[in-house]
Amino acid sequence: MRIEWLGHASFKIKWDGGVLYIDPYVIKNGEKADIIFITHEHFDHMDIGKIKTISNEETIIIAPSSAAQKIGGNVKVVREGESIKIKDIEVEVVPAYNISKPFHPRGLGVGYVIGIEGKRIYHAGDTDFIPEMEKIGNVDVALLPIGGTYTMDVEDAINACLAIKPKIAVPMHYNYLEGLERDPAAFKEGVEKASGIKVEILEERGLEI
Repeated sequence: MRIEWLGHASFKIKWDGGVLYIDPYVIKNGEKADIIFITHEHFDHMDIGKIKTISNEETIIIAPSSAAQKIGGNVKVVREGESIKIKDIEVEVVPAYNISKPFHPRGLGVGYVIGIEGKRIYHAGDTDFIPEMEKIGNVDVALLPIGGTYTMDVEDAINACLAIKPKIAVPMHYNYLEGLERDPAAFKEGVEKASGIKVEILEERGLEI
């Protein structure tokens, strides 16, 4: 299985069974998706044009209600707390929200724990460090925002990572849009100094797991 960070909060995951994207605001070669996960309706996570580019008649789109209403097509609506199975993928829909910021009230968006071939990948969505993260458990790869302003900053993301305890952590949601300038090396140093968790910065390469 290969995880590729496309930029911002956008990822592509390829495995023997197919291709999925998460929040495809940034895409590269336009490879068609079997499944697309949308965390919430904001423009930098739900880009209708990009969704159409990577979709075909068989593509399944997973999204919370407010986003699903704007996308249309073959969309499955999900809400936090649900567990679903799509093809051979196990999906847990988990909370994602701001605690002391107005941008992402609880109920607007979600995060996902995606189980593929025995591996569990957690995409946190746009969120602060929230209590529910401590209950996720058994995560192979955690994709965590570090950009601050709208989400966790580096310090909070370090604390979130230590609470989640993934095998590998990957920073995201930084250095793409104005106001989100952060140093991923500071996240890597903070996590690895405080724990045995490995941090991978995927700016120029993919991650094979």
